[in-house]
Amino acid sequence: MYKKIIIKLSGESLGKNCSGINFSSVDKIISEIVPIYKRGVSVGIVVGGGNIWRGNVDGKLIDKTAADYIGMTATLINGMVLGERLKSKNIPAKVFSSFGVGNFLQQFTLEKIDNAWKNRNIIIMVGGTGRPHFTTDTASAIFAVESKAELLIKATNVDGLYDDDPKKNPRAEFIKEISYDDAIKKNLKVMDTSALSLCRRHKIEIIILNFNKSGSILKAVSGKNVGSLIHL
Repeated sequence: MYKKIIIKLSGESLGKNCSGINFSSVDKIISEIVPIYKRGVSVGIVVGGGNIWRGNVDGKLIDKTAADYIGMTATLINGMVLGERLKSKNIPAKVFSSFGVGNFLQQFTLEKIDNAWKNRNIIIMVGGTGRPHFTTDTASAIFAVESKAELLIKATNVDGLYDDDPKKNPRAEFIKEISYDDAIKKNLKVMDTSALSLCRRHKIEIIILNFNKSGSILKAVSGKNVGSLIHL
């Protein structure tokens, strides 16, 4: 079993029909994460903001940089909701932002995160990288490197990695296992190139899986056959 993992959650996973905040969806996320936490695994979560703001759609009529900053701000809301809901279920959680936002969220430092993990908190990182023009995939990879995680899980709504979008192409082929180099070379778009390159450099395995299938994250953390694996 992996000892320290980072989970990349889309903002859409917190909403109903991929939009807004839905507490049934939030509680479903928590129900998948708590069994891992209770087995002693250190869990970090990087959450997106697509349920509130989709930069590639909502941001078309404004400046791209401004749209990215709005998207980063949306992740703060999601992280705070997820953190408070965890605490309401007596699961200790700390939310850290990549940039300063006043007195209601702490700006992260490696020391703060290390202390929070030592005190058995689930760590929730929001704000992306803190800079525009970078995805939350890249933020997840950076967080995984900084925290010396062994595994990065990208939670999606498909079974894993395909050579094309399976929702648009019914003939898309499932890829069970692939190297970082081949994933980059084939431009599979499951994660951006910078995220894949970071994980390759620091030998952090990536598993792409279907978060909607109950128990999938626990299986992945336990080393069982689930989703798609990207590795050296």
